[in-house]
Amino acid sequence: MSIPNPMSLVLGLFSRDIGIDLGTANTLVLVRGKGIVINEPSVVAMDTRLKTVLAVGTEAKRMVGRTPASIVAVRPLKDGVISDFDVTEQMLRRFIEKVHEQYAIVPRPRVVIGIPSGVTEVERRAVHDAAINAGAREAWLIEEPMAAAIGAGLPITEPSGCMIVDIGGGTTEVAVISLGGIVVSRSIRIAGDEMDQDIIAHMRSRHNLLIGERMAEEVKIAAGSAYNSGNDQVVAVRGRDLVTGLPAEVLVTSEEIRSAISSSVNAIVDTVTDAIEETPPELVADMMSRGITLAGGGSLLPGLRDLLAERTKMQVHLAEDPLGCVVRGTGKVLNELDTLRKVLVDLKNDRTPSRR
Repeated sequence: MSIPNPMSLVLGLFSRDIGIDLGTANTLVLVRGKGIVINEPSVVAMDTRLKTVLAVGTEAKRMVGRTPASIVAVRPLKDGVISDFDVTEQMLRRFIEKVHEQYAIVPRPRVVIGIPSGVTEVERRAVHDAAINAGAREAWLIEEPMAAAIGAGLPITEPSGCMIVDIGGGTTEVAVISLGGIVVSRSIRIAGDEMDQDIIAHMRSRHNLLIGERMAEEVKIAAGSAYNSGNDQVVAVRGRDLVTGLPAEVLVTSEEIRSAISSSVNAIVDTVTDAIEETPPELVADMMSRGITLAGGGSLLPGLRDLLAERTKMQVHLAEDPLGCVVRGTGKVLNELDTLRKVLVDLKNDRTPSRR
């Protein structure tokens, strides 16, 4: 039996471990024993002349599309993976420092970070190194569908199948889990952001109206749907007329927006049905009794549950806290690290956590 390192025991008493859902659209940070303390957009505002970070999160998102030439507001994660390592590291550092300041944490924390299941070894290493360079004492990775399932309260360690569908900003993760492992998984880089791009393209082609990402997201939230429930709405979309170059406003219906995002929605549904087709029959039987659980911000799209239920012939449930499922799952892993250690990703063999 190994003797614990006294210094590790001291650090464990005073440090507060952190769980992070490093999302394309939003980053959530959970402090063990305190709950979710940060829920802000994954946006960084930088001064290109001085090469310095001006703002991170909510403050930076307000600057998107409204900055002078010397200031750029960027999203360092694209399709669920790091597209700009240095900016991501700066963003993580700011969030970890904010937690340090709020709770007066002296030692560097241990960190568990949720990552998409389809990322490469290089991308995993980038996330791990970014966390270490941002001030983490130890960094572990967990696949987002596994973390979402744990956060949603699914019985992942039992010998029965449960399906989780995590629809985020950049990726949609589908996984069938049994005995603490992922039996079948599917990951596509189509989710909430792609729906926004569908709306932008539709407004440009149908109405000659150029709109930004923020307006597209607002329209999606206000009038978007995946299934005709008979509760259609009309919303005003504001942008620039491509013919005159002047500001313009167009009224669109829920039916029009539903048609615009239908290709992305159908791609998500097809991914779910493909995963079911590959699932062993015994686990399919378990899933039929338990149903499919939806998590992530994209799962809040009205009508998506009805469409999935119709196409899969199964019950579809929305997790209690869809947006916080992944980060709450990382928190449960931190609380039960000894029993849930096997669900963490190792950078070498994808089974056990990497230590630093």
